[in-house]
Amino acid sequence: MKLVQHLLDTKGREIFSVAAETSVLDAIILMAQKSIGSLLVMEGEELKGILTERDYARKVIVKGRSSRTTEVGEIMSTDVLTTSPVETVNQCMTTMTEKKIRHLPVVEGDKVVGLISIGDLVQAIISDQQEEIQHLEQYISGQ
Repeated sequence: MKLVQHLLDTKGREIFSVAAETSVLDAIILMAQKSIGSLLVMEGEELKGILTERDYARKVIVKGRSSRTTEVGEIMSTDVLTTSPVETVNQCMTTMTEKKIRHLPVVEGDKVVGLISIGDLVQAIISDQQEEIQHLEQYISGQ
């Protein structure tokens, strides 16, 4: 069973973040440049929240707010669920499915060490299943 740390070892541990005072427009531009769906909101090394495309759609666009004048801190999600590097991929998939979230910061002690997405988890599960199928095929064929 794959752990989150194995997933991070494969995909990398790069984290994209902004400060709460950043304009939503600047944050959305960064998300577009990096082709990502969320940004961590940090104060130094401390996780303060997360900004997602969903936050933008529901709290700026739908409410007619200005992306230029609204700060990330005004619309970010502050009740951030996190996971640890020793959590299993399947446990994270369950959490994300039950809570209807797409991004999960990975925290070790008090430090954010990565960020995983639902897509990362799906990819890891498919990879595990392909490996299992290969082993079963080899077992059946006597190799």
